[in-house]
Amino acid sequence: MPHVQLFVTCLVDTFRPQTGEALVNVLRRLGMDVTFPQGQTCCGQPAFNAGLRSDARRMAEQTIRVFEADPAPLILPSGSCAAMLKDGYPELFADDPLWLPRAEALAARTFEFTQYLVDVLGVTDVGARWDGDLAYHASCHITRHLGVERQPLALLAAVQGARLVELPAASDCCGFGGVFSVEHPEISAEMLQRKISSLEALPGEPTLVVADTGCILHIAAGLHRQGKTPRVVHIAEVLDSH
Repeated sequence: MPHVQLFVTCLVDTFRPQTGEALVNVLRRLGMDVTFPQGQTCCGQPAFNAGLRSDARRMAEQTIRVFEADPAPLILPSGSCAAMLKDGYPELFADDPLWLPRAEALAARTFEFTQYLVDVLGVTDVGARWDGDLAYHASCHITRHLGVERQPLALLAAVQGARLVELPAASDCCGFGGVFSVEHPEISAEMLQRKISSLEALPGEPTLVVADTGCILHIAAGLHRQGKTPRVVHIAEVLDSH
């Protein structure tokens, strides 16, 4: 049986473990064996983005050690963390002849979840069913760093019972951006409000689908503070529904 490794990410592990469980369920239904290396920690992106390169490097070295023991692909429920492994790690080790080849080897077999389903497995219909309208928020890293745009939409279009509606300004940043939302809270809040207004411009109350947990937490928190109830879910949870 073909197998992959799950890199669950900090936010999924801490705040939304149901997302990781849904990802595993979908992959197993497609005949994949999913392993979970116990030594995994943070990928180091928050430190990397904050300019703390030595701290980020230590976390990157730990990640490489943990996942290079198995040559199977790494699957992540996060475009931002996948981008860190694929782009950030080679940058971190650009001047290190020992670690750079190891970082590049890991990057070559790192995939964001929807990217792996569509581009590697060649699957768009995973047998999911969801009754109601779905709107997709194209988060920054998955779109701009990884170039993953059509894959989530193709998967959502194949969900039985769902109607995919277009979110206005779908690719506009929600304002999370990891440390950006902490360092620039006023700007982040304005960007979040624009995203919420885009969602409210749609008729009815569609479920907002996102492929990055940071965006989910940020948008859901903004809606909650305003006393609003539209659902925000990870795409793995939609694809696991039936």
